[in-house]
Amino acid sequence: MTNMHPRGTLVKIVVLGLALALAVYAAFPLVDQHAWGWLTVLVVVTGLIFAVYLSPRLIPAKYLVPGVLFLLAFQIVPVLYTASTAFSNFGDGHRGSKQDAVVAVQSASVQQVPGSASYELSVALDEGADEGGMVFLLVDSEADSEADSEAGGDGKAYVGTRDGLRQLDADKVTVTGGRITAAAGYTLLNLAEASLRNDEILAFTVPTADGAVRASGLSKAYNGQATRFYDQSCDCITDRVSGKQWTADEEVGSFVAADGERLAQGWKVSVGLTNFTRVLTDPRISGPFLKTLAWNLGFAVASVLATFALGLACALALHADRLRGRTLYRVLLVLPYAMPSFAMLLVWRDLFNQEFGLINRFFGMHVDWFGAPWTARAAVILVQLWMGYPYMFLVATGALQAIPKEMGEAASVDGATPVQRFRRITLPLLLVALSPLLISSFAFNFNNFNAIYLTTEGAPFPADNSSVGATDLLITYTYRLAFGGSGAQFGFAAAISCYIFAIVAVISVIGFRRSRRQEEVYA
Repeated sequence: MTNMHPRGTLVKIVVLGLALALAVYAAFPLVDQHAWGWLTVLVVVTGLIFAVYLSPRLIPAKYLVPGVLFLLAFQIVPVLYTASTAFSNFGDGHRGSKQDAVVAVQSASVQQVPGSASYELSVALDEGADEGGMVFLLVDSEADSEADSEAGGDGKAYVGTRDGLRQLDADKVTVTGGRITAAAGYTLLNLAEASLRNDEILAFTVPTADGAVRASGLSKAYNGQATRFYDQSCDCITDRVSGKQWTADEEVGSFVAADGERLAQGWKVSVGLTNFTRVLTDPRISGPFLKTLAWNLGFAVASVLATFALGLACALALHADRLRGRTLYRVLLVLPYAMPSFAMLLVWRDLFNQEFGLINRFFGMHVDWFGAPWTARAAVILVQLWMGYPYMFLVATGALQAIPKEMGEAASVDGATPVQRFRRITLPLLLVALSPLLISSFAFNFNNFNAIYLTTEGAPFPADNSSVGATDLLITYTYRLAFGGSGAQFGFAAAISCYIFAIVAVISVIGFRRSRRQEEVYA
């Protein structure tokens, strides 16, 4: 007779059903994108989950599979994707395929010409698209020419997307005063909402057979003609007016003219080690990069040493058994660790304000803390000291309690002073226990994005280079490259991320080897 567990069976059915539903939901966009490799991975993983959890055996795998899948999804895959991106020119102007670049070039060159169709425009959001993709709802009540008729100029309703113009069923739209005022499956934007997205609306293009539909204001649109077109015979872009040509350069992923001019619209290609060598060979990059690396190392080391020294000092002060109120003192010392770090960083930024900051007012100073490189660096290290010492205090307190008191008493009998006992017994034993934590603290502070971005944002910046500041860490510099206003450079930022990973990995390996030697000595 089998031992049945109805509740466990029900939970298994629900969880596996959710896993299958999620897999089916994820399969559709993969099929649409023709991502057959990822679709294969999805099928294999789903099959593995069902094989493991439907089998009465494989007990260890039931516990290991979730952790392994999360490790692959949130650690291994992002690392591999970052590494692969570092070997490409992926970024603004180089995001898609060559065909996408051709469409972008032609759409960007669209101009209104005499006789082109004009539309009554309603801007809407597609309720079925992810995050509500913007679309144009169009009506052309005039059909004065054959060209207009081909472009949709027959009084019918159309929806324009980035993929093209598509007719809407008459029973699914409401047209009032020549404009669409309601459409099934779409949410129309009112004038105020459309005004907030004015730049996006004016840049939006709907490709057609002879050009593209573009907005002319917020209520009108026109079917313009592209002044630049792609000629497959020469693999180039030609300007209809000037006759100038830009030939495709597959090595850089851009259309390049004879005089060296590149079109802004390019495509993603592999650039090999270019991003990595650029960091070391380009004087505009290598100088700021090495200075930032030096400050990054100094910031991480100073943060760890300062917080460890203060935390250990507080732990030693409260380690005496005869001290009254130790619990209250410990709670007070840990309070900074209990506060939300992002909020505390913003508070500290205001405390260092030159005009109304509490620090300048309390000491009667007028120091522009964030205006000079070294005062700004001192400020962020002081902030880190205040925010980081409670953690070191906690771990040092725990480690001190694990050291046998007999060792200190024996040293006292032998005539050792308190300083000697600390140097020869307490500190070495603490370092054996805390070295892994110090190494992890170094790695955390080496990439402490919030500490810099929420206080100084990398400032101050030199007059001749606004891309990297005096307090920038490599991680904030990478963020500015990837998402800065001057144009995203995802491939180059990914290469710097690989450098960061390698630097932290090397230092961590060296640190762990030294801590292992300490363990062997004091074992």
